[in-house]
Formats: sequence, C-alpha cells, structure tokens
Amino acid sequence: MFNIPSVKLGIIAVSRDCFPIALSTSRRRAIVNAYGEGLYECPITVENEKDALAAIEDVKNAGCNALVVFLGNFGPETPETLLCEKFNGPVMYIAAAEGDGDLINGRGDAYCGMLNCSYNLGMRHLTAYIPEYPVGTADECAAMIRDFPPIARAIIGVKNLKIITFGPRPQDFFACNAPIKGLYELGIEVEENSELDLLVSYKEHADDPRIQAVCEDMAAELGVTGNKYPALLPRMAQFELTLLDWAENHKGARQYVCFADKCWPAFPQQFGFEPCYVNSRLAAHGIPVACEVDIYGALSEYIGACVTGDAVTLLDINNSVPKYLYDEDIAGKFDYQLTDTFMGFHCGNTPACKMCADRAVKYQLIQHRLLEPAGSEPDFTRGTLEGDIAASPITFYRLQCDSEGVLRSYIAEGEVLPVATRSFGGIGVFAIPEMGRFYRHVLIQKRYPHHGAVAFDHCGKALFEVFKYLGVADIAHNQPKGCLYPTENPMA
Repeated sequence: MFNIPSVKLGIIAVSRDCFPIALSTSRRRAIVNAYGEGLYECPITVENEKDALAAIEDVKNAGCNALVVFLGNFGPETPETLLCEKFNGPVMYIAAAEGDGDLINGRGDAYCGMLNCSYNLGMRHLTAYIPEYPVGTADECAAMIRDFPPIARAIIGVKNLKIITFGPRPQDFFACNAPIKGLYELGIEVEENSELDLLVSYKEHADDPRIQAVCEDMAAELGVTGNKYPALLPRMAQFELTLLDWAENHKGARQYVCFADKCWPAFPQQFGFEPCYVNSRLAAHGIPVACEVDIYGALSEYIGACVTGDAVTLLDINNSVPKYLYDEDIAGKFDYQLTDTFMGFHCGNTPACKMCADRAVKYQLIQHRLLEPAGSEPDFTRGTLEGDIAASPITFYRLQCDSEGVLRSYIAEGEVLPVATRSFGGIGVFAIPEMGRFYRHVLIQKRYPHHGAVAFDHCGKALFEVFKYLGVADIAHNQPKGCLYPTENPMA
C-alpha cells in the first residue's frame, strides 16, 4: 500500500499554572511508557501560549503529523486549544484519571478540564477527535491513543487527496452522479478528464519497456488457472502503466490520488478489453479506481484503505439471496434471517487477495450480450477478475453528497459468508444483522446509490470517528432489533 499516509504521533501535555506541573509531566511519561514504540514525547509541558508555540515547533521538527493533547491536570484553556488551531494535522484530546496520587496535592481535575477544553474548541470552531470516554489511567490512555492512527491516517489522506476522473458519468446511471461541492468542502481536489485523454495516453504507452515486467507480475498473481487469456495481459499491463503514470504526473500539489473512471460502453470497444482486473490491482496497492465514474465511491474506498491499511473494493448492493440457496447453505448454519443476506457484486474489480482461490480473468457477460455478436467468442469484453469473494469480516459503508449538496454516510458491519454464489462476476454472499430494515430505512429512505464500499475488517468504530471528524452530521448504521428507525412503522 503505497498511496496512503504514514502516521507519526506526538504527545503534548498541558498544565494549568495553578496546578502542579509535575502532575502533567509524570502522567505524560507514564502514557508514553505504556504505549511503547511509535509515540513521540514532546518535552515541553504547555502552560501558556508561548509554550504552545514552542511545543508545536518541537513536534513538527520531530516529524509528527498527528497530535495527542493530554490534560494531565485541569489544563490551560487557551493554550491547549491553540495547539489544535496551529498544528497542521489531526488532533486528539484525552485527560488523566485520578488515582496515582493523593487527592489534595495529587489531584489534577482533568475530568473537569476536559469539559472546558471541549467548550473552547467549540468557541474557536476547531475539530478534534475525543474518544467516547476520554479520561483514563496511563494504560487506558495508551489504549485510546492506539485507536487514533487509523483515524488520523484517513484525515491526512483526505486532506491531501486528488480524485482524477475520466469520462462523464454514464447516462441512466444517475446514482453515480452527485454534486462535487462536498468534495471541495472536505478539502479534496478534483481533476476531470475525458475518455479521449485517457485513450491518447494509453496509445502513447504502446511498447513501453515496463510492460513485460507487469505482465509477469500479473501472471504470477493469477497463477495458471486464473490466467485464462495470457495474450490479453500486455494490453492490461499497458493500461496499468498508463494510470500509474497519470497519477504520478497529475498529483500536482497533492500527495495521494484515486480514480473514478468510465468503464462502459465505449471503453472496451476502444481499448480492446475491460479495465476491471487492472482496477483491482491498483486498489490492492491503495489506489482505488471506482467504476462508472463514481466519485464518492472512490473517496469512500480511499478512506477505507487508509483506515485498514488494506485492500478495499466497491460493489453493487446487487441482488437478494434466493430462498433455496438460503435454505441449503445458510439456514441453521449461520444466525441470519434471509432478509439479513444479499449478494454484493461487481464486474471484476475486487482485488485477487480478497477472492477465493479459483478466481480468474474472464469476460463481462452483460457487456458481451450488449456489445458483441450473439454466440460469438468474447473479445474486447474480456478483462474482468471473477470468482466468489472469500469469507471475511467486512464493513459496508459509503460517504455521499446528496442532491442538496449535504454530506451523509452509512456504516454497517457484517461478513462475507463461506457460501458459493453460483453466479458470475466478482461476487459474494454478504450478511449484515437486520439488513432488511437497514436497506429500507437507510439505503432507500435516505436515497443512497447502489454502490457501496467494502473494507475487509470490522472498522466501523474508526470510520464513524473519521466521518464525524470530517463534519458529516448524518452517520447512519444498522439498528438492532427492537430499536426503530425514525421512518419505521411501529405497527408493521
């Protein structure tokens, strides 16, 4: 994964000058010892504004790009919030619990100080990450801090991201159309290009001397059984190099890139293959390539890659699981109702590392029906990576801008079941508790598109904090049984 940030954490302790500074200093040191490697300890304990500026300079010189502000006692309200204002990166606030000294000279009142700290952050319109219960012992604070790097990684990535698109969003696929206003509000840069720009660049990469090495890497990844069209590899390798070079040459002032590309109907006819397998390979390296110019799908994927440090994918929330399949392979074996299950599908963009061993490069059946003569052997519709998605814990989620330009999101944890799909494409049987109700009262009710991002881990806790940090007010999730959605009919 070479397209996501590396996080270096620093910790700064603050102290209100009418409290013993030793409380904050010794408690900070105890947290650093409990945390272990990877947490830079700023030696300056901040009591005033000049201390705050000096401390920020110190952590910047140490290479820190994410900051923990620790209230070892009540804390100085202006200097502690100045740290958030002046530090160019994500900031976390935590506070010390009592118990490591007497309650006369050893009482710090950070429990109280945390309230005024949050009040002052609000007064200054500053955003910071504050854990669910931010007051703890050294060991408890160290555990809270360990939750911060995935969140910080996503925030840093989003703030330094450029989304590159190719082609207008497809007609009759309005679900992939959304105002890009929300992207600029998040600080993301957008570069929109035509498919012709991409085709010209692709042709310029003909006979690129690097193609052979990429072909060999593809062949090694696919294995003998997965490499059904060896002669197709040079075309796909040429395209992979085209996208990688475009990313490098068009980053501009940004550090990270993802793509949202138009992949049908003109693409396969003009390029001579489907781009899905190449898209899967880039996603495996932390450069998501969203299908059908789904800009918010690309952003969602990228956030998931930052949070997990692992490959992600983008799938259609596609079709219901037939009852016969449920009865044969799920009922009595897994604790899910039929309506908790569905199939997540896309043509072939899921990374090979997240699929079953029999995955292979095949052809896009739907496009073959549409674009090539009936009964003919597939030609330019080849290039999808198909097979069942491997069993895994998953988080299904999306960040979206609605038609009014308002950012909203959803998160639902579940799993891919070890159940054969008996279908085509990159596809899996997904199970999410109370999915039927979530489908109706979040996905339909709030008018989400059919594309959802998939992270192959339970990372809803971190995603929730990322969306909250980014200012997303509406973060929906699947409600447990007995807890009604606002639009759910209690008499049904």
